[in-house]
Amino acid sequence: MFGNMQGLYETVRKAQEVVQVEAVRVQKELAAAEFDGYCEGELIKVTLSGNQEPVSVDITEAAMELGPEKVAALVNEAYKDAHQKSILAMKERMRSLAESLGVPPGLGLS
Repeated sequence: MFGNMQGLYETVRKAQEVVQVEAVRVQKELAAAEFDGYCEGELIKVTLSGNQEPVSVDITEAAMELGPEKVAALVNEAYKDAHQKSILAMKERMRSLAESLGVPPGLGLS
């Protein structure tokens, strides 16, 4: 009986190690990725890392002519777009990771 428990314990421990290694790999992939977000008309582009850290903001001359309040609103819109793309990519990668590890859908891991 205790032999079976020891085997089960080892199996669970090895599975945890695989999950940790794979999760770190996914985190590194996402951190290295960049996501571009745009406002309506693509007058402004915001680039975020996969960790949702700002990388760059590009503002066109046409946007600058709209005045500071409008530029601020457009930057916010572009930032939200980049952030949404980054979050969706993270969710997709975590879903794929869960599937590759044989975790059934719906367990809240994706």
